[in-house]
Amino acid sequence: MKKLWIALALVALLLALRFSGLGEWLSFDTLARHRVTLSAWVSGHPLLSAGGFVAIYTVVAALALPGAVWLTLGGGFLFGAVLGTALTVLGATMGATLLFLFAQRVFGADALQKLGPKAEGLAHGIQANAWSYLLVLRLVPLFPFFLVNLVPAFCGVRPVVFIVTTALGIIPGTAVFALSGAGLGRVLDAGGTPSLSGILTPEIIAALCGLAALALLAIPLKKRFSASG
Repeated sequence: MKKLWIALALVALLLALRFSGLGEWLSFDTLARHRVTLSAWVSGHPLLSAGGFVAIYTVVAALALPGAVWLTLGGGFLFGAVLGTALTVLGATMGATLLFLFAQRVFGADALQKLGPKAEGLAHGIQANAWSYLLVLRLVPLFPFFLVNLVPAFCGVRPVVFIVTTALGIIPGTAVFALSGAGLGRVLDAGGTPSLSGILTPEIIAALCGLAALALLAIPLKKRFSASG
């Protein structure tokens, strides 16, 4: 009952934050209105602003608040493509890990296995090929970031596997958005508005799918080597 009440309290907190309008601050309009102030602050306080950005992104990722895409673009705009990517990956990985560890603590590392034989088989498959499965889920965002953080916690995935696959898997997509964010100044000067369709071009999507396919290839190769051994 204690775990149930904790879970309900977490869900209530997430719903309250989503409907509070807090996510509306993480938008293109906010960045456009405060671009001069934000840029000046980053220039004058580079370490503090970098730390603050990571802290904000950690909270956004952990609580699954809307606006993470615009925050990633803002990171590229304020810190540049390379540093913006690094700070975003750090914040997103920390936030995801906090939620993962919280779910493991509250529900247990084998929560999915307690739901029946089919769920236990799914958990076993993820455990056996955690590196490949989690890399694919990170490279190609087929499911919400929040959900991908929870499922591994229910399957008994080791924290180190979760952390490494999260950090590595989100680098390509993050780099794309941070690189686009680095060019936001020209868009703002022209009075334009960036669109996700303009960022996630067919070529970019194909590249991410290709990386995911490479990660999936590790599963049959692993089985083949195990059988031959």
